[in-house]
Amino acid sequence: MSSRQRLFRWLYRLGFTPWDGHPLAHSLTGLVEGGGLRPGAALDLGCGTGDNAAYLAGHGWRVTGVDYVAKPLKKARAKAAGLPVLFIKADVTQLSTSGIGAGYDLIIDSGCLHGMSADDRDAYVREVSAVAAPDAQLLIVAFIPGASMGVPGIGFDEVQRRFSAGWTLLSSGDEPAMDQNGANAARFYLF
Repeated sequence: MSSRQRLFRWLYRLGFTPWDGHPLAHSLTGLVEGGGLRPGAALDLGCGTGDNAAYLAGHGWRVTGVDYVAKPLKKARAKAAGLPVLFIKADVTQLSTSGIGAGYDLIIDSGCLHGMSADDRDAYVREVSAVAAPDAQLLIVAFIPGASMGVPGIGFDEVQRRFSAGWTLLSSGDEPAMDQNGANAARFYLF
């Protein structure tokens, strides 16, 4: 188990989860409610307590949510009771061997990639690409470097570089749902 996994297990155990309970990303609600996507299979990376997964399922998606900490998955299952959501304890850097399957039409990440090391980011890109359907869309919401204490963040140039093979950036911009005291702390990236 990595030190980052131990840290998150410990933080959930203490109940210190400042990332939990924030509003849904405007980029996600705009994408889902904008009428441009037909519901299909969705994957929520680092799903935590399942807010995004439950939202997608409520809009007709068949959702798999993955997180490497078990405690938030219990809350997620309760939150999404009766909805077509499957929550699985899995590491996003090992998706292709986790048993979650492949062929996801929409993959979302609201706060997972931005906290990873460089090596984990390499594995993340490889694994996300491995489970994506042809023509899948990928939505990443991430803090920019220096925007949040304890989170490394990830910048525009790095996101573009990491996803240059096999993915086309369709749009990117500030993510207002993650603003901190009026500062644009996060961006969205839609591939």
